[in-house]
Amino acid sequence: MEYLPKEVSAGLALARKSKQKSASRMRVRTGAQTFTILRHWQNGFALDADEATPLRGLVDVYDGPRHVSNCLIVASESDGNEILCEYKRVTPALDRAPQDYEVDEGAPIALIGRD
Repeated sequence: MEYLPKEVSAGLALARKSKQKSASRMRVRTGAQTFTILRHWQNGFALDADEATPLRGLVDVYDGPRHVSNCLIVASESDGNEILCEYKRVTPALDRAPQDYEVDEGAPIALIGRD
């Protein structure tokens, strides 16, 4: 086991965090604030503790410029250099309003009137 000086180990941690941030396209937006998602799993994600605060409530998740989903965060806690957020539900973002009726696949697309 090797022991490194505090400065070297802090520099390595900063480089590791910088690499995670630049590799991730995923972002979370709450109100006017946007934070980089360092990593994510089935029921949550991790944010950088230096740039984010613990979150609760409804947030939007983006993959680059594309809106991916809405998440309801129910718990977040600080774990060293990360803030771990756990969500209760994830709703995929749609580019159209959801339909509340069944569409018949054989129905005509448009109707042409008679003169």
